[in-house]
Amino acid sequence: MIKKLTCKNCDQHVHFKRVNFMSCIFQQFKVKTVNRVGSSVSSVTAKEHHYSSGVSENPYSSPQPCSPRQHSTSCPGRAYRHTTPTATTTSSGSGSEQSCRNNTAAAKARLYGHGITASYGEMCYHDNSLVSASLEALIQHLVPTVDYYPDRSYVFTFLLSSRLFLHPYELMTRVCHLCVEQQRSGDALLDKIRFREVAPKLVQLLTEWTETFPYDFRDERMMRCLKDMTHHVARGDEVTMQQMTQRLIKRLSALGQYEEAVAALNAVAAERPASLKSKQASGQRSDVLSVCDDPFVLAQQLTHIELDRLSFIGPEEFIQTFAMKDPLENHKGFFRKRKTSNLEAYVSWFNRLSYLVATEICMPVKKKHRARIIEFFIDVAQECFNIGNFNSLMAIITGMNMSPVSRLRKTWSKVNTDKFEILEHQMDPSSNFSNYRTALRGATQRSETAHSSQEKIVIPFFSLLIKDIYFLNEGCASRLTNGHINFEKLWELAKQVSEFLVWRQVICPFDRDRRILQYLVTTPVFSEDELHLASYESEGPENNMEKDSRRSLRWVLTHVHAVQTKHVNHS
Repeated sequence: MIKKLTCKNCDQHVHFKRVNFMSCIFQQFKVKTVNRVGSSVSSVTAKEHHYSSGVSENPYSSPQPCSPRQHSTSCPGRAYRHTTPTATTTSSGSGSEQSCRNNTAAAKARLYGHGITASYGEMCYHDNSLVSASLEALIQHLVPTVDYYPDRSYVFTFLLSSRLFLHPYELMTRVCHLCVEQQRSGDALLDKIRFREVAPKLVQLLTEWTETFPYDFRDERMMRCLKDMTHHVARGDEVTMQQMTQRLIKRLSALGQYEEAVAALNAVAAERPASLKSKQASGQRSDVLSVCDDPFVLAQQLTHIELDRLSFIGPEEFIQTFAMKDPLENHKGFFRKRKTSNLEAYVSWFNRLSYLVATEICMPVKKKHRARIIEFFIDVAQECFNIGNFNSLMAIITGMNMSPVSRLRKTWSKVNTDKFEILEHQMDPSSNFSNYRTALRGATQRSETAHSSQEKIVIPFFSLLIKDIYFLNEGCASRLTNGHINFEKLWELAKQVSEFLVWRQVICPFDRDRRILQYLVTTPVFSEDELHLASYESEGPENNMEKDSRRSLRWVLTHVHAVQTKHVNHS
């Protein structure tokens, strides 16, 4: 069960609570805590991910939805054009505003401090912007007619967050049913003519749905509904529907291949006995410098992996995290099946990279070599920052701040830490990561005015992005006291997710190096216990507590190794 946190706490409290936040979201994983100075990151059991050449480009190249609230939804009274507005234009503080009151003081000030509020049927607007409505009214507002098509920003926002209140299949069924029923007049011939007139707009709506939220159609019922609508539309629109379905199947096929490849590699990694038992046993293992000694090249390859994995995260995965626990949700089976697997896989990659960095540092026997690897990763982190790859940057900083690495005082004494301290300052969690957020805004502005593909790259610190969305969802009620959907909240959720979609669309411009990529995603890494033992073997225990810890770790790892060896021999 996700523990409700408040973002009004002090910065340090929020920062260290991030472990609990990520652990709650991904509770089906085996979660460990990564110890680091100044930052804590949820860690799942290390998994090795396959790097497939077929994941080089983002398959979702459709136009991005308009930024939410860039302009107001069209025709506010369209769904209720035959009714009289229940509240005329009012001034601030009138009784009619109770129907669209937000639960938070900030929202109240924004809604009622200035401007004009009006209600149309069951939809409430402020300054011509939708702020609340009943669920039925929102569904009706999504249904196109001959002379009306919903604004693209509304389409994206409602399709994204409607799953907080009803199943995507239920929404699609109701929209298609309403679209057909609105054309009925009692005359079969006239009905057919009227539906032909509205069919192109229904096809347009379904096209936006399949291109922006293709993963919804992994549900067989959604695909059946899509095929049923193909038989209702005219011949010209039927061809368009068939083409849309073919594109959808292609995207889902690419996703299936990606997930199968990752699952297959994880299965192999789970069957393989631990590859690293001690520094001596891993003495002949290649290290990162033997594979790539150019920090810029390694940062480029990390960026390839980041963008590849980002491209398979569906926008709805952010919202389905909350939909799983929403008491209004009656279709739990769908969310158990779909859940947030690609989002979780991306978090797992972050943790793997952190452990890889720590492993590379703790593995060498000689202090001089360890110091050289630390300096190398500092340079890689700097290049990631320059590229705009903040997720790899934070993963590297996290790995270098894990306790088995940070305790290597003799090694760190040989390292010039000036650049590292600057990078840590950029990712400092104080003031809610204000330094990082400033850098992210700069990278985003650079991307918007980019003259080259490289300048378009923006890869956010992903765990913080999820935390922001989590607190937004937890801090604002989804429903108001009168039963209306709080659409102000839905606008804000869509704003955050739509920005992510823009970043996800970028195709990495750097050349691929297969050898480096293979090393990054498949080379064995130390477990947490192995890291601590390797650290003690690099620089001996400094007190009795560390001596006891080393003795205990040796016994545990020796016992585990004996059990694994016995299992392999029997198999």
